[in-house]
Formats: sequence, structure tokens, C-alpha cells
Amino acid sequence: MASSPHPDATIPDQSVFEFLFGGLDESDLDAVAIIDGTSGATTTYRQLVGQVELLAGALAARDVGVGDVVALLCPNVPAFATVFHGILRSGATATTLNSLYTADEIANQLTDAGARWFFTVSPLLPQAKAAAERVGVPDDHLVVLDGAEGHPSLRDLLSEGRPAPDVSFDPAEHLAVLPYSSGTTGRPKGVMLTHRNLVANVTQCIAAIGLERDDRVLAVLPFFHIYGMTVLLNYALKRRASLVTMPRFDLVEFLRVIGEHRATWVFIAPPIAVALAKHPLVEQADLSSVKVVFSGAAPLDGALAELVAERIGCVVCQGYGMTETSPVTHVIAVDRPDLDRSSIGHLLPNTEARVVDVESGVDVDLPADGASEPGELWIRGPQVMQGYLGKPEATADMLDGDAWLHTGDIATVTADGVYRIVDRLKELIKYKGYQVAPAVLEAVLLGHPKIADAAVIGVLDDDGQEIPKAFVVAQSGAELSADDVMAFVAEHVAPHEKVRAVEFIDVVPKSTSGKILRKDLRARQAAASA
Repeated sequence: MASSPHPDATIPDQSVFEFLFGGLDESDLDAVAIIDGTSGATTTYRQLVGQVELLAGALAARDVGVGDVVALLCPNVPAFATVFHGILRSGATATTLNSLYTADEIANQLTDAGARWFFTVSPLLPQAKAAAERVGVPDDHLVVLDGAEGHPSLRDLLSEGRPAPDVSFDPAEHLAVLPYSSGTTGRPKGVMLTHRNLVANVTQCIAAIGLERDDRVLAVLPFFHIYGMTVLLNYALKRRASLVTMPRFDLVEFLRVIGEHRATWVFIAPPIAVALAKHPLVEQADLSSVKVVFSGAAPLDGALAELVAERIGCVVCQGYGMTETSPVTHVIAVDRPDLDRSSIGHLLPNTEARVVDVESGVDVDLPADGASEPGELWIRGPQVMQGYLGKPEATADMLDGDAWLHTGDIATVTADGVYRIVDRLKELIKYKGYQVAPAVLEAVLLGHPKIADAAVIGVLDDDGQEIPKAFVVAQSGAELSADDVMAFVAEHVAPHEKVRAVEFIDVVPKSTSGKILRKDLRARQAAASA
């Protein structure tokens, strides 16, 4: 068992709202909290807090508070921060949804989370309304932020001028958010994160990530994802930095926004690093303001990190975490340029880890020099979730009786506490930082009348990024092409979940208990790529 090289931090016993905004002074209040990267419009901390309080008051007037779940389906726009923090300020729990979800996927999350109020934007209203109708959320509970006939708007709610409610709850027990994660396998599950979980993770990040008050932080990582939620909506605002929002990634717009708004910190996922390292447009852009590019959500190759650092002239770091850990557990600190860029750095304060041999269940030995033998990474700390909503068995599979979270990732560790992810025990695929559960795609594939059996694994594309690949057994005599298979799946899932490679095989390898032997498929893939 190992602990962090950083001294333990004191975690305040506060709600997220109190922690982030309770200590604002006059100079903070007039600083810019959010810049709309598209329009350039600004929101000060004073304006943001005022809007958050007004929204909490409007929700309280509608009997929304402690014990209620409110859904939010919205791209990265300034109003997202108002709604997200307004929900938490009201005492309700926020469940954020992927902006790319289909109506079916939205309905599934609304139902599982028990959401009875729903916020969205007009471009996403068709799928939001279809899902709301399916689960019984009425039109007057479906708020369209920018307005739509028959639905309340954000302006309607804020203009009521209602005071924020007095709410009381235990931050260590009360759920702040319910993001959805596939864990190590299976369908997405609601991850129960308390106010203390989120406050703890921001406090831990303060000690290890060197973001400062005057920094401008590019907010292209989706706010609905735990990575964007914690490091942007929470950590960056706690540091009194300015968020520069982008509703979606587009390389030309990405480069323009960085240059025009002089972004100093850019939090990304690895696919954006590929563009920064290789795309010719980068040479024409003004990225001179960028001090740090910080990658997370999926492993970043060390050589790729070095290419980005050299091309832009900045520090490139990466961190590691999971939705189930709020999410950050490890980071390469900005002041540690000596660390291997392909490592995930050191543990955050207040965090313990074990590297456990998968076969024996015994901790691997720590060598005097070099890296240890690989083993499954286990994590324990105040940022670890309470469990999966309504799924005690899945929780028990992930969290043991001693509060160790079994990540499903295979890691090594050096004598000085530097960790590196080297493989994955879990079945989950990370496509461009998004979680893709093989079981979900396999269920879709088996719905095709010409498919007899199917299995899905993650494989690497030409840029070294993971993509979902389907191994398909066609029905006897059926005419079926790879394009047919990919088009069928695309009709039923969000864009990031699409199957992007198909191989036809005679039989899906399975154990005697019927479990798909993905290791055999990975071995087949490795042999074909050799």
C-alpha cells in the first residue's frame, strides 16, 4: 500500500456551493468567471452567483430540493454553470447527460436516476422531449434554457426573483451529482457522488495542479463528463480563474478561441493531442498564451505528449481518474518536468493506492529501481464514490469491504511513487475519452436479424487511439457487409458509441459459463496487426 507524497489536505465540511462561492471577496466578485468563447460575452463571479441563487429560489418555489433529482442535457455554454450550481444550491441532485445521447439513452438515464425536472437547450429539444414524454416528465417540468414554446425558459425562472432557500444536509451523505459510468463493464450506472466527494477532489487538486487566479481555462471538455465537471465547473472556479466555453470541439474554432481569448490552460483528452501534434493548421495559430496542456480521460502516449510540448512550447501533463473517484486520483504536477510524460504521476493528497497481482490478490513487490510488476490498481480516499445507484451487487464488485475501489486498470509503480497504466483488466472501451460499454453494443448487434452472435473489444487505430471493433457471426446464408453492420449500430447509439471496425468470424470464443473471452479476441487482433 502506498500513500501520496503530498501532505494530507484538510477537507472542509461544506456543500459544493459554500466551498466554491462562500469565500468570494469584492475583487473576486468583479472578476470574470465565464467567457462565451463563441460570442465573447462575459459573466462575472457576482453575476454567476446571483443567477445560481435565483435559480435555486425558482426550484425551491416548485418544491424541488433535497431528495429530488434534476437532469441537465446541455453543451458547454455559460448557462450550464448557472443551472448545474443552481441545482446543487437548491439541495437537489444533478444528473448530467451526454449531449450526443439518443432519445432512448436519455429516457433510460431519466428513469434510472428518478429525475422529475429536466433542463435542456432548443437544439437538443427533439430528443429531450421524446425522452421526457416517454418517462412522464411534463412540458412544464422540461425547461428549455434558450426558450421554446410550451416550456419554461431559464430567463422565466431567473426573472421571478425568488430568494435561494435555506437548505440543510450532511455534505458527507447528501448526493450532489449522479453522473453515469459503465464502471469496469456493463451498462451505464448512476455513480453516487456526495458534496464531500466533490469538495474533497477539488481540495486535493489544489495541492497538485498549479492553476492560478488569473489563468484563462479553455472549457472544451464536456461539463456533463466528470472530468469537465470537476476540473472546470468546480476546480477552475474555486481558483477564481476564467472559463472560456466551447460547445463542441472543432479544430479551427478551438485554435481561434485559444488565440483570441489568450487561454493559458487547456484541458484535453488524447484525440485533441493528436491534432495539436500533427495538424498543419496548428502552425498557423497563435498558441503563445498556452502554458499548460493537461490530458485526461484516456491514456496519453509519452512520445505524443513530447511532440505537443515541443510544437506549442508549453508543459504537457496528464492525470488519471474515474467517474467513480470524482474523478482525479493521480497527476503529473506542472513543476515535475522530470517525470515520464506517459506516466500518470503521483497520488493526490489523502489518497492511497495498491497494485495487486490479479491472480494471487497479493500486493506486488516494490523494487528498489525501475517499475514494479504490473497489477490491478486499487484506490482509497475521500473522493471515492458511495456506490452505484440502486445496484448493490455492482457496487460490491467495484468497492470492497475495506473501501478499496478496484479500478480494473493494470498499473506499475516505482519506488518513488510514480504510477503508469499499462493495460486494462476491464472491458470498457475509451473512445476519445468517452466510455463505451461493449455489452451495450453487443445487445444492439444481436438485435440485427442477420447476426447470429457478436462481441466487441477496443482496438487501436492508426493514431494509437482506441476504437470499438465488432466481431460478428452472420446468420447462415445471410448477406451482410461490414458497412451494413456499422450503419445498423449507428442508428441505435450516440455517435461516440458507433462501431468503427468489423470482422466476420465463425464463432465468438466463450468460456464454459458463456462469458465472452475477450482476451482471445484481443490476441487474434494482435496477431493480425503484427
